[in-house]
This record gives sequence, C-alpha cells and structure tokens, in this order.
Amino acid sequence: MTAAPALPSTPGTLRAFSAATRMEWIKLRSLRSSWWTLAATIAGAAGIAVAVGANTKDASADVTNNLLAGVAPGLLLIGALGVLTMTGEYSSGMVRATLAAVPNRPLLLAAKAAVFGTVTLAVAEVTAFVAFLAGRAALPGRIPPPGLGEPGVLRAVMLSGVGIALIGLFGLGLGAVIRHSAAALAVYAGSVFVAGQLLYALAGSAVEYVPLALVSDSVGVTRHEAGALSPWAGLGMLGLYAAVSLGAGGWFLTRRDA
Repeated sequence: MTAAPALPSTPGTLRAFSAATRMEWIKLRSLRSSWWTLAATIAGAAGIAVAVGANTKDASADVTNNLLAGVAPGLLLIGALGVLTMTGEYSSGMVRATLAAVPNRPLLLAAKAAVFGTVTLAVAEVTAFVAFLAGRAALPGRIPPPGLGEPGVLRAVMLSGVGIALIGLFGLGLGAVIRHSAAALAVYAGSVFVAGQLLYALAGSAVEYVPLALVSDSVGVTRHEAGALSPWAGLGMLGLYAAVSLGAGGWFLTRRDA
C-alpha cells in the first residue's frame, strides 16, 4: 500500500477535505486487490445473469428483477471491500499515518466514504447494466426481452446499482465501528445475508427490511407488489442503514485511539 502523503496545512475545511479525498484515492487505487474485487463483481454479474436468462421460462414474471439477480455477488464483494477498506488500515498499522495526516477524524471518514462511495457507485451501475444486458441477450426466443424504455425497467437497473453502493458504505461504516477484519466481515455477512433467513423464520413480514431483500425485492423490481416496500422506500431504507453505520463509525473513530 502506498504511504499516506502528508496533508498541507490549510485553514479551510473544504481544502482539507479535498486534500483528504486525494489521499484516499491514492490509497484505494494503489491496491490491486480493490480492482480485482470490482472486476470480479462485474464478471460475476454477467455470469449469473446469463445463467438466469437462459433458464427463464415464465414470460409473465418480473424478468428484469430476475436478471438483476446477477448483482448478488456485488452485495457480498463490494460490502466486504468496504469493510476491508477501513479495517485494513488497522491491521497494517497504516491508520496511525493516516490519522497523523488527517487529525480531523470525522472529516477523514467523510473523505474515505466519498471516494469509496463514488468508485463503487460507478462500478455498481456498470454491474447492474451488465447484468441486465447480458441476461437479456441470453433469454430464450419465446421470452420477450425487457427494454430500458419500458415502465420501471431503467429505474430498477439504476436503483440496483445505487443499492449496491449503499451496502458498500454500510460495510465501510461497520469496519470503522469494529476495526477487526474477521469480526467486521462476520457481522456484515450476518446482517446482510444470514439475518434474512432468521427473520423469515421468526417474523416473515420483517424480512423485507433486510438489506439483501431491499435490493432484490424492492429497488430492483418493475412491479410493486402489495404490502412490499416501494423501490424508493427501499432505497431510503438502504440509505438509512448506510448513514447509521457511518455515523456510528465516525462516533467510535473520534473516541478511540488508533
């Protein structure tokens, strides 16, 4: 990992934030594992969407939502990358240099979230469109392929990408709270993936509020089912999860030593 460059001494918060974002961008782009993870997200989306598309048999189903099942690896990979983007600095000891360069810890987390969120949003949107287009091309001839101009289709694809990016920020916040990679990854996987199964068994109606369900059953749909959260409400819930996670991460970051 590239060493954190020292930030210039500037009186303005905006200039300090700009310098911090440049530092975070240098660190993120210098890690080859980050780019491999993001590339795997796109490749996994294409592969799963093609498999789903080729095996689609029901033309009356929400075909767009089914094809967007390809984004599922992105929920795991980008969320895990968010966790490791934060915890990796603690495990390597680089966090001390980072905090020396940026003593304002809330500003540091905001810069890290801005850089990570921007990069993952771009990749997540590419992932969602790749999944849709690859799955669409693999549909059997008897299944009419959905078009981006049809009602709700473009919205479902775009919001799926936004949802992945928000889950990545949720993972980043968890990393700031927990700091230890293995523990943070376990909590992330449990809250995003395992919690849905538990809630379904204990209280089926609550399962729609689990992050994974919000992406697959709310923001990525073209047909809103009765009783389910609307796409925008689901996106708002994902945004709330990310905001609470980052808020808690910022609170802990300012109250603990490196």
